Amino acid sequence: MSENKNAALTANLRENGMLMALVAIVAFFWIVLRIKIDGFDFLSAQNITNLFLQNSYVIIMALGMLLVIVAGHIDLSVGSVAAFVGGMAAILVVDLHWPVPAVIAVSLIVGGLIGAAQGYWVAYWRIPSFIVTLAGMLVFRGATLLVLGGTNVGPFPKSFQSMANGFVPDALPFMQGMLGFERLNGFALVVGIIASALVIWFGMRKRAQNRAYGIAEEPTALFWGRNLIVSIALIFVSYKLALFRGLPNVLIVMAVLTVLYAFFTESTTTGRRIYAIGGNRKAAALSGINVERLTFMTFVNMGVLAALAGMVIAARLNSAQPKAGVGNELDVIAAVFIGGASMSGGSGKIIGVVVGAFIMGVMNNGMSIMGIGIDYQQMIKGLVLLAAVIFDVYNKQKQG
Repeated sequence: MSENKNAALTANLRENGMLMALVAIVAFFWIVLRIKIDGFDFLSAQNITNLFLQNSYVIIMALGMLLVIVAGHIDLSVGSVAAFVGGMAAILVVDLHWPVPAVIAVSLIVGGLIGAAQGYWVAYWRIPSFIVTLAGMLVFRGATLLVLGGTNVGPFPKSFQSMANGFVPDALPFMQGMLGFERLNGFALVVGIIASALVIWFGMRKRAQNRAYGIAEEPTALFWGRNLIVSIALIFVSYKLALFRGLPNVLIVMAVLTVLYAFFTESTTTGRRIYAIGGNRKAAALSGINVERLTFMTFVNMGVLAALAGMVIAARLNSAQPKAGVGNELDVIAAVFIGGASMSGGSGKIIGVVVGAFIMGVMNNGMSIMGIGIDYQQMIKGLVLLAAVIFDVYNKQKQG
């Protein structure tokens, strides 16, 4: 029994460790900035909203990057693909006056085709993904310059901007004035409370299922500690957002995608097969898994999410820019590895990726407010990424 508990504790160490690291980093910036900048609140409603708006594209692309890395590959082209699709969308909206829904649909299809083009060579020709996507990064960076002609294209109509800068209307206006606040978005607050309750309910449900199937459980104190921290954080964030402008549209998109991908990776046969491919490609093929097709589909999926992120970036900036997306692939890959994915493939969780992305986002936001130069920011983020990978390797060696 003690061996099972130790195994469960070790298995959850990385995920819980990253969550604690996120809480510690937030607390650090809240204290330091409050001292350094008199009266500044790092956890103000406006700054929390900015964190979601500024890091939405990283989380969107990181969800797809996790599947690629879990399958044992890498995609270096996502930043360039996002920039290219964002530029193409700008031309369609601004210059050709296409309706926004049609632009969104076409952009997602183009992203999927780009992913298919790259995935074909990786899956069926066995060309290393590093080489294929490195070529894609150069090709689509050049294509972005060609499409935009080296200039910014914008501004966009409000309907397109709302993808990144819009907010969900308050569906519960009668709650305004409650809790002593004249302006309170009741819908945002209620959504946060419901989400926190669902986190605890799903956690208990999964724990009961593990107990029924004889799967080693994590210690009770650790389980309740993690879930209470997450639930309190959700209520706190929703309360802060309720005091500002409510729920950003892009936050709803991120939440829906996170839930869908978490369900796909943990509760579907196809999701488990992708993990099997990354764990042992030959064994997966011998067991009857269509390795080529699933590898191909992970790159198609990555292309679609990169296209969505490209439109979000363009809408956020209110223009498509030739230099948009430069270095984004590094932030996305870093978020995945910091969130617990293994470099050798076969392991990693969606929730861990979201936590990793927020760690990167909080660090970027906090260091920028502190006035730390971009040179030191890059060095610090590089060291954090290295520490996360070393931690992963150490854990694997420890587990034998």
